[in-house]
Amino acid sequence: MIYFETERLQLRDWEEADLEPFRRLNADERVMKHFPKTLSTEETNMLYATIVSEFEERGFGLYAVEVKENKAFIGFIGFHRATFEAEFTPCIEIGWRLKQEAWGKGYATEGAEACLQYGFNTLGLDDVYSFTAEVNIPSKNVMQKIGMSFIKTFDHPKVERSSPLNKHVLFHISRSSYRDQ
Repeated sequence: MIYFETERLQLRDWEEADLEPFRRLNADERVMKHFPKTLSTEETNMLYATIVSEFEERGFGLYAVEVKENKAFIGFIGFHRATFEAEFTPCIEIGWRLKQEAWGKGYATEGAEACLQYGFNTLGLDDVYSFTAEVNIPSKNVMQKIGMSFIKTFDHPKVERSSPLNKHVLFHISRSSYRDQ
């Protein structure tokens, strides 16, 4: 099922054929540069099961993204319920992970903008958050481009304190501020 689309992208249900390119995506050191580590096949399989489960439980999640022009799977963009221990959780997070060949084309921004529109107007979400390692400039840029506001920095409780990825930035957008844009 295609949930929504943009000029260049389709955001859709996951298909079994997505699993192998998803494994490669999560094993790519360049893609996972701002995460504590790459994911093994087993870890990717578990993430895939979590994504499918969230769709079944909530009716939304991290959408598989494909380029309309060639039907190529390029990663995911969408929503996830973040539940780690923090003052702003549990919350609905918007996130993205795209293969390197898709970088620099505006796909993350285009897909994330469409997600926010779908989330606020169709799903009825009130607030959406996003966070990333402070050193992840490309993702911070996407957050700003889609109209999110910087809230604060925080130490991510699931990242080693000694890691350069521990310090995270938190961004937020509400339905009312989204509509005012």
